[in-house]
Amino acid sequence: MSLQDNACTIVPYFHIPSENLVAFKALCLRFVEKAQQETGCLYYGFSFDGNAAHCREGYQDAEALLAHLDNVGELLKEALTIAEITRLEVHGPESELARLREPLAGFGPRFFTLEFGFRQ
Repeated sequence: MSLQDNACTIVPYFHIPSENLVAFKALCLRFVEKAQQETGCLYYGFSFDGNAAHCREGYQDAEALLAHLDNVGELLKEALTIAEITRLEVHGPESELARLREPLAGFGPRFFTLEFGFRQ
């Protein structure tokens, strides 16, 4: 099957100590403000379950995902001083994942290859 969808998602889950939850949520607002300005961002937001957070984010392609990481790099460094990433997944077609494996290697993600599907 030929895929016509180059979209990539990065799926981080965070654990936030209780004493840092208010500060982390304040950072989330800043993340959203920055991501909202990115032309390659398809969707972006944070959801919470107690002290666990998930950033729901999708990008047109690998280039847009990397541009996002560059855009929010300083905020991410700040967030990682008060929270930790407990799981990180990256999803997309192999042609796009190949462009992400090396730049994201330091985060230790699991890469999931899109093999079947469509996007409207």
